Amino acid sequence: MCPDKRPATAHGKHADSPPRAAVFDVDGTLVDTNYLHAVSWWEAFRQAGHHVAMSDIHHTIGMGSGRLLDRLLGDARDHDEDEAISTAHTVLYATWFDRLSPLPGAAELLRTLAARNWRVVLATSAQGSELTALRRAVDADDAISDATSADDVESTKPAPDPVCQALEQAGVAPERALFVGDTVWDVEAARRAGVGCVALLSGGIGEEELRAAGALAVYRDPAALLADLDDSPFGRIA
Repeated sequence: MCPDKRPATAHGKHADSPPRAAVFDVDGTLVDTNYLHAVSWWEAFRQAGHHVAMSDIHHTIGMGSGRLLDRLLGDARDHDEDEAISTAHTVLYATWFDRLSPLPGAAELLRTLAARNWRVVLATSAQGSELTALRRAVDADDAISDATSADDVESTKPAPDPVCQALEQAGVAPERALFVGDTVWDVEAARRAGVGCVALLSGGIGEEELRAAGALAVYRDPAALLADLDDSPFGRIA
């Protein structure tokens, strides 16, 4: 659970009408990148002499690079290779920056929530340079209040740190927030932060896995969530 760092009122209590926060993962949630990451990691591993199945890589997307390497290569690996492998992934993935595509309805969803007085904050395991490219692809900075990347937190997803950081930036309590993500790591990070999670299928993870992890609701993509917004968990936080 995230610590409550909201400022108190003059009477030592929080405001009667506290704000709401819509916290979004970016890769696979707002921008169609998960398989690009999988291919980039696969090639980075191949260059280092490791043969890792693409399906295994896909199921780790959403974790920070350190956690991803731990899961795929194990603790017995040569940790001196980690930086070179991570750098290779970063370089390979960067070749896609000018071709990144937003998922259907991504910008419209953010703008609709902002217009309804939700504080929209991005919380991603991507590094700062990647986040810049992702925001350019979404093209909805006018609706985004703030953003946190892997550069801003001590631990990445599935640790709750990115979600907690986003809530602190928004000045919102966990019960007044929802997180939108596309992987089981997103759902777990939100749960550990005390925040409900709405999951999307656009990252390639199945509905059964997402619900088993604790997702409150599952939608195909941002456009589907937008179309059902009033009846979604977003419609239940007044």
